[in-house]
Amino acid sequence: MFRTHTCGDLRLSHIQQEVTLAGWVQRVRDKGAMIWIDLRDRYGMTQLILNENSSENLKSIARSLGREYVVQVSGTVIEREAKNPKMPTGEVELLLSEINILNSSEIPPFTIEDETDGGDELRMKYRYLDLRRNPLKNNLLLRHKLLQTTRKFMDELEFLEIETPYLIKSTPEGARDFVVPSRMHEKQFYALPQSPQTFKQILMVGGYDKYFQIVRCFRDEDLRADRQPEFTQLDCEMAFVHQEDILNTFEGLTRRLFQDVKGITLESFPRMTFADAWKFYGNDKPDTRFDLRIHDLDTLVKGHGFPIFEEAESVVGICATGANSFTRKQIDELTEWVKRPQIGMKGLVYVRFNEDGSLKSSVDKFYSEDVLKTWAEAMNAKPGDLILVLSGASTPVRKAMSELRLEMGTRLGLRNTQEYRPLWVIDFPLLEWDEESARYHAIHHPFTSPKAEDLELLETEPGKVRANAYDLVINGVEIGGGSIRIHDAALQSKMFDLLGFSPEQAQAQFGFLLGAFQYGAPPHGGIALGFDRLCAMFGGTDSIRDYIAFPKNNAGRDMMIDAPSLIEDAQRKELGL
Repeated sequence: MFRTHTCGDLRLSHIQQEVTLAGWVQRVRDKGAMIWIDLRDRYGMTQLILNENSSENLKSIARSLGREYVVQVSGTVIEREAKNPKMPTGEVELLLSEINILNSSEIPPFTIEDETDGGDELRMKYRYLDLRRNPLKNNLLLRHKLLQTTRKFMDELEFLEIETPYLIKSTPEGARDFVVPSRMHEKQFYALPQSPQTFKQILMVGGYDKYFQIVRCFRDEDLRADRQPEFTQLDCEMAFVHQEDILNTFEGLTRRLFQDVKGITLESFPRMTFADAWKFYGNDKPDTRFDLRIHDLDTLVKGHGFPIFEEAESVVGICATGANSFTRKQIDELTEWVKRPQIGMKGLVYVRFNEDGSLKSSVDKFYSEDVLKTWAEAMNAKPGDLILVLSGASTPVRKAMSELRLEMGTRLGLRNTQEYRPLWVIDFPLLEWDEESARYHAIHHPFTSPKAEDLELLETEPGKVRANAYDLVINGVEIGGGSIRIHDAALQSKMFDLLGFSPEQAQAQFGFLLGAFQYGAPPHGGIALGFDRLCAMFGGTDSIRDYIAFPKNNAGRDMMIDAPSLIEDAQRKELGL
């Protein structure tokens, strides 16, 4: 055996035992008569020691060791004189009797410590070294625990884990597909799945009423911290269910994950309509850990001669509780912040609600204190608060205020990463009109069912139809979303027609699904949770990259294997490219 124990095993109960360990050298400390070596594997670290009685041959070998050498060592477990309470093995050390060098190592390009000097690109190029660091190891252990808890929960509810194909047909809806050329069918292509959507619906038609899969999905889209070209989702579908059945099931899963993995008990999962989320928070994934709701101020601010407000389509504000203490410099910084291209505002109006009850604003020339009090009353402001106001076109200004609200939440310390506020956002619009293509697009996907009470509007006002769709949001992050699906062939054909598909196009793209609906499709619905995002949330960070063993960078490249790359001319010719 290479080892009798791991580097995280040894305790006081092992004293005087002869053991063998194997791992990587973290560091060597040579004090002449005494040499200490820290040996590491994925289970932990053990201190090794050579004392004044150890042989010079062993000491010579120890002095030849460099960082990241792979060694096998044997010796006797003894009690440490200077104990380290920060290490699980910190009460013992291994008095060495043998050292075998299994492999040497070059000097690593960055320090393999919890706090490393390696930048993102360097660590991604040498990912095999980065994987040895505790932060990354702990992230992958967290991911493993979430995966195992999920599988156990789904099995308890009699869900079947079923795999669906990775080589499928390209469809025009949604994000861009990654395509794969077929050698046997020249000039024809497979697509990698953006989700297993149609396949899981086919499984419902096939009678498998509870399906789940922890599945790899692919989207050729621009990247950011919470996106990767390939990602993992928990994909689920259920038959003979209403929306409430699905929401209750996945509230249960979310509660189980938080309880088993973090020891946190989640209470209620409030429901919020899309309309309210947009009105009060300016987005469809509200962070409800703090208030600072958005208020419409149009009727209060217009008619007083302030040109910017008079010309604006919409004027909105938030009341930042206790922020009257912000200095003029801090407010100027906020003004510059909203002027950034990412936010797109031309300026910021503020009103201080002073402790003595007086109000002072940046637009006192146009608004008396009595008028400013009507603003404060409408926003439930109190002495000590700071009112911030933006104006402009309706949609952009609401989005900008949403971002300002989040920024103020951060600056005021209201976004506690150890506090979790889940909610369901429901009743999304079913369709949105695209001016460029002059047709409707599905907000969710073409298989989402309209709300039953809105079905008649499909003929007259499609833009007002609400979807039987729902998103799970935690702390302002969309963890997952789903819907009740269309299971009627005639309604599905109507949906394709609204989306601009000709009958021939619908048949060519989705004929298999429409055909399946002719043979007794049950009512069904489902949800998909972004597993990488879920891991990042449990780890308390925004980026999903460090919860994926081998991620891509922001340009979609794998820095370690240098992909994507060119292929040989012979291979291109064979593929007909």
